Amino acid sequence: MSEHKSLLRSAGAISLATLVSRVLGLLRDQVQAYFFGAGLVADAFLAAFRIPNLLRDLFAEGALSSAFVPTFTAERERGGDEAACRLANRVMTALALVLGIVAILIAVFAPSILRVYVPGFEPAKMALAVTMTRILAPFLLFVALAAVAMGVLNTHGRFFLPALAPAWFNLAAILGVLCLVPVFKRLGVHPGMALAVGAMAGGVLQFLVQVPAMRREGFRFRPELKPRDPALRRVVRLMAPATFGLAATQINILVDTILASLYGNGPIAWLSYAFRLMQLPLGLFGVALGTANLARVSKDAARGDAASLRANLAGALRAAALLTLPATAGLVALREPIVRILFEHGRFGPHDTLKTAAAVLCYALGLYAYSVTKIQVPTFYAMGDTRLPVIASASAVGLKISTNLILMALLPRVGMDPFLGLALSTSIAAWTNMAILERGLTRRAGSLREHAVVPVTLKLALLSAAMGAACAACQAALERFAGGGGFAGEAGRLGISVALGIGITALGVHALRLREVEAIRARIRGRVAGGGGRP
Repeated sequence: MSEHKSLLRSAGAISLATLVSRVLGLLRDQVQAYFFGAGLVADAFLAAFRIPNLLRDLFAEGALSSAFVPTFTAERERGGDEAACRLANRVMTALALVLGIVAILIAVFAPSILRVYVPGFEPAKMALAVTMTRILAPFLLFVALAAVAMGVLNTHGRFFLPALAPAWFNLAAILGVLCLVPVFKRLGVHPGMALAVGAMAGGVLQFLVQVPAMRREGFRFRPELKPRDPALRRVVRLMAPATFGLAATQINILVDTILASLYGNGPIAWLSYAFRLMQLPLGLFGVALGTANLARVSKDAARGDAASLRANLAGALRAAALLTLPATAGLVALREPIVRILFEHGRFGPHDTLKTAAAVLCYALGLYAYSVTKIQVPTFYAMGDTRLPVIASASAVGLKISTNLILMALLPRVGMDPFLGLALSTSIAAWTNMAILERGLTRRAGSLREHAVVPVTLKLALLSAAMGAACAACQAALERFAGGGGFAGEAGRLGISVALGIGITALGVHALRLREVEAIRARIRGRVAGGGGRP
């Protein structure tokens, strides 16, 4: 029980911080949709932002975190805090040098990159995207440094502040639009530039807000370049296959953007807004559990405790099912009213709502697989196994690219937009990736049968399906018999349907008597008895 409480406490702190960040992220998208809709400016910004964002996943938050945290943990176990801090300094110095050069190259070659990346853009949209790309080029460096800071703090048991850091990015992006759009209009600068300036400022803040906490943990940054450091070389050695594996995922995004750009204004923005909605439960549950579990399984691997590693992994997978499957069912059942309430304002109209909601359905079908993968992949890296995640990712991307072409040809024949094939194929690829990793983990770490992961997941899937059907029926009945009322009426109806879903889920998990639920109750009882406590 104490192990479950510890994992859920860490994941809970991350989820709370991530909730703040994701809510601000939704607000950022609402502000963007209100001012710029889903047309030329939104497409140009999203195309420009995806270039440093793509490289961020490759070289920063994805591969770097998976490689840095286990190595930093091992250094701290063997050599203490001083050795671990030396490693962090050397990693940050190397990142500043390499990614500084990359940022310059992005700025210089932005026109050529975008001609390949979004060939369907007409000249005005292309020119705007090029300027935005140059403004955003240094973003990669600062989020990479933020990823190292997060790894240092997570290893010291500090999860809340690092998970909250992205909230500063979203806040800066919101304020950038609200404050700079009128200023830029008066100065004769394209108002869309406020999106790029705000995002760049947010990237800087995402790193700077973590610096004071690092200093309190005893870390002091001292530039030190030592390429032959064995620990630094291990980080690079782990990053190389991780980067290759993630590159397969980024090829998917590249292909999706190229294909979506061929369908005029809208598809890039519709897919982006839909993916943002899927990222809310993914960030709250999948990423939070994966981050908390990485710190735990890294210690297990460093100590050679295979039994504890399996127990921690199984607990994270059961918790992912408990949290992600009901969220998936609710998102699928209530996708249209959710999109309507969040985005249908200003320049974002009913047509945009229908297209975005359709994309939400296609993406949500892969939400559980995405969440589980966020737990599986870091576990492989904690064990020093980088080969299978690369194979799984490469297999998934090959399947996705071929499925893209098939679905985009078939969907119009059944009355669906071809761009939806890009979202649906993403979900198919996510399930493929998860299945390959699951088989590999069974061989590498041992069977989890004794931890009842599969039976619990199946029970929760059935419960979630029933809950989703009830929510959809409730929403349809409310719209039929109590429609109208404008925004307040829409929000009220959605609130009733969501409350019904929460109630059904709560009763169902109570009947199932899951260990994770008991751990949550024990923690709540402990907080009440103790008069509070740390989050």
